[in-house]
Amino acid sequence: MMGTGTTGHGPNSLWHARDGHDTTGRLLRAATGSGARLIAEAATLVQGWAVLADPIAGAVYSAPAAAAADGVHAAAAPHDHPYSVQLPAAGAVLVLAPAPTTPAEHTGHVAATTAALLEVRGQRAAELRGEQMRLHTTLLRLLLAGHADAVVDALGGGAYTHVTVYRLTGEDTPAAHQVLWRAVRPTLAPHADACTLLGRLDGELVVAEVHRGSDDGRILRLVSRLCERHGLLAGMAGPLPLAEMSTAYCDAAAARHSATPAHRIVPADAIGAPRLAPLLPAAPYARWAAAVLRPLDPAQQHLLLVWLRTGSKPSAAEALGLSAGTVRARIREAARLLDADLEDATVRAHLLLALRAPAPADAAADAAADSDADSGSDAAADAASGSGSGSGSGEAALRNAGEARLEALPAGILDTGAVRAWAGGLVDGLEPRLRIALTCWLRHHARTAPAATELHVHRTTLTTWLHQCADHLAQNLADATVRAEIHLALRITRCGPDAPADLPRRGGRTYRRA
Repeated sequence: MMGTGTTGHGPNSLWHARDGHDTTGRLLRAATGSGARLIAEAATLVQGWAVLADPIAGAVYSAPAAAAADGVHAAAAPHDHPYSVQLPAAGAVLVLAPAPTTPAEHTGHVAATTAALLEVRGQRAAELRGEQMRLHTTLLRLLLAGHADAVVDALGGGAYTHVTVYRLTGEDTPAAHQVLWRAVRPTLAPHADACTLLGRLDGELVVAEVHRGSDDGRILRLVSRLCERHGLLAGMAGPLPLAEMSTAYCDAAAARHSATPAHRIVPADAIGAPRLAPLLPAAPYARWAAAVLRPLDPAQQHLLLVWLRTGSKPSAAEALGLSAGTVRARIREAARLLDADLEDATVRAHLLLALRAPAPADAAADAAADSDADSGSDAAADAASGSGSGSGSGEAALRNAGEARLEALPAGILDTGAVRAWAGGLVDGLEPRLRIALTCWLRHHARTAPAATELHVHRTTLTTWLHQCADHLAQNLADATVRAEIHLALRITRCGPDAPADLPRRGGRTYRRA
């Protein structure tokens, strides 16, 4: 694609071969320096501006810097900029906007020569890219193995402290890797504020931005554009300390399982903190969680959290980099230590709440800050309900770790106005048939076949009902955390057993609306 600018054609504007020779020499000398110098020289020669625009990264080089936005727009919509010249160059688009007095022949020569030199620079970079990519993959594996200090030394000792991890999957991952590499232009230069490592591990595209605690969002924007353009799904975790790289890596995979074509990149904290948890009374909630999780070490707690957030043992195994058999064995051991049936949907929902509970010290500080404002209303509520002594005895019982169990939350913790309002806002309005079907499906851990068998309906019928539930609730039922919250909301708002036997029927296998 090429558009020509207005030119002068008087005697003083003739363009000669000698001018072309001088122009080529100037561009060659600039190209030996850097791509930025080459673009700056091209802008000088056409007495206007020049931009190398990438569809993902935006303006790669721009001279002057203020022309970046115009260059990107011209590359995307050339018909809106008829007086500029656009040429493909090194996987991007070279845009030149000459001065009105610059001869068209001269502008065309500058554009063609600059594009050719950019291609040469791109081919040279491609020759070195394979070795650089292998180095990046090695550094990523070292980070995952816990050798953060060695990686920081390899990066020039830039005092890096934190990492943000992205894990991307999709059919177009190899091409996306090349595109993102060109867009990011990763370097291992020492003393930079951040360094981006790109690599393909086990068929996934892994991006690790190593920085000094602050993330400017540039890589997030690039990854978001990449996912949209190449149809990828991504999970993001961090920033976390470099020593917790393996945790961030697993969390990013768990988050990716909640990604959909409508929301292609999902942060780990968007699925790791249920919306119910902040509504629970902080002090008894934190004490209960600390008591029930006391038999587990941090590694076991993290495995359970990844399992509950991904929704299945094979998915958790993939996220953790373990075999499915190992994950099953460790979950069985955790169930033994917790003395709980982890196949029960309610127990799983309670366990997810426990794993995301605030630390007891934090909860105590929050409770102390709110105690003056809440003491009067709490006393009145206890007197009206006659449950003040029961609540006190329940909290006293929680101090004994042996009496805290996953099967039951602390007395009254879900019986608050805020929790009931949340639950009602989430599931109220469901027709009886949809409510019963959804309850049964959640009890079977989102498995359609056994739920349809218990409901005595065809799997296609149940699938249709579940789509109607998702539309009514405006929730992503593929997200394991969302399913856990809906399960608890259905229990909180339950007025009857919600049993399959209560499914409204009207002869044979047809159903009536309430």
